[in-house]
Amino acid sequence: EVQLVESGGGLVQPGGSLRLSCAGSGFFFSWYHMSWHRQAPGKEREMVASITNSGGTTDYADSVKGRFTISRDNAKHTVYLQMSNLKPEDTAVYYCRLDGTGTWGQGTQVTVSS
Repeated sequence: EVQLVESGGGLVQPGGSLRLSCAGSGFFFSWYHMSWHRQAPGKEREMVASITNSGGTTDYADSVKGRFTISRDNAKHTVYLQMSNLKPEDTAVYYCRLDGTGTWGQGTQVTVSS
């Protein structure tokens, strides 16, 4: 069974940092590009960052460039999202996706508030 499990969300003050993890199982992890997306209340889900299967190429939404970093460890079957200088508008449920398959994780809540 293909599974993606996110972790690392929580409550953080503006300017703070969090690292999200997404552990994959049930598929050949190093074969697939992966991405992080987020959905805030009342808004559509949007792509935040993506990474190729080798980790050699990354892409970011303009709203997070310079603050977020996507990375992956294929040996650990895990993709990460390091988030820094967090802003209240980053508050959302964050999901990882196995690109090209339509498989999503269950999501992890990130709340940025003082």
